[in-house]
Amino acid sequence: MAHTMLDISDEVSKALAQNKPVVALESTIISHGMPYPKNVETALSVEKVVRENGATPATIAIIDGRLKAGLSKQDIEVLGKAGRSVTKVSRRDMPFVVAAGQHGATTVAATMIIAQMAGIKIFATGGIGGVHRGADKTFDISADLQELAKTNVAVVCAGIKSILDLGLTLEYLETHGVPVIGYQSKTLPGFYARTSAFSLEYSFESADDIAKALVTKWQLGLQGGAVIANPIPDEFAMDSQVIEGVISEALKDAEQKGITGKASTPFLLQRICELTGGESLDSNIELVLNNARLAAQIAVRM
Repeated sequence: MAHTMLDISDEVSKALAQNKPVVALESTIISHGMPYPKNVETALSVEKVVRENGATPATIAIIDGRLKAGLSKQDIEVLGKAGRSVTKVSRRDMPFVVAAGQHGATTVAATMIIAQMAGIKIFATGGIGGVHRGADKTFDISADLQELAKTNVAVVCAGIKSILDLGLTLEYLETHGVPVIGYQSKTLPGFYARTSAFSLEYSFESADDIAKALVTKWQLGLQGGAVIANPIPDEFAMDSQVIEGVISEALKDAEQKGITGKASTPFLLQRICELTGGESLDSNIELVLNNARLAAQIAVRM
């Protein structure tokens, strides 16, 4: 039985009732990830890719205080036009946004929570949050990681956002029993770049093998999600040394401006876009589309 504060769209509800594949999609990328109208165009393109690969898209957000699994085009347009004035919602923010009857754009963590409420197991996004650089002083660690440890939703992404500390994030995930699975890659993708310096314990060549591993994990009663790390297509990848230099500059800018907490990721992504002349935004869009494609393929096989 669905949660009383959750609205599941007719399209998503019908697919779930018929045990057809559904892929959850987040909404922070719409409001905080890129400017209007590119954000709306991208969100609709991601939904289209999911459908083309045999699954039903369920873009997730909070609209007028209601949890939503499956947005209308009008809902997506509202979030896109409102942009960063929409509250960026993680686990801690959900009750306040719902109680106030506001709009909320869901992060990885909040999207996972609502996806699990709706009965959706697969979720496609750009990159997950993680341990921020300098966390030994700031203790700035994304709530996404705790959510992955306890919520039974698998996240298909291009790895950990490269503005973060990749090594410490992998250690954190390992400590909490969250598997990181490389898709056709034995190293962790570097988000904008195809590879990083970090090797992965598990790598599969097909969506079918990933689906079998996920089903087995949950059949064993092992709580928590999984990260499926899907490298950005080669033709859209950026040079790892170039992007690292850009990230370093963006981090210095954030420090000088005193930007911390959940405001840091949108600021850094925007600054990186400016410093790369828009190239990073183009890469970001392509990697999200690529992740949606793989997520749909996994959902079909599950």
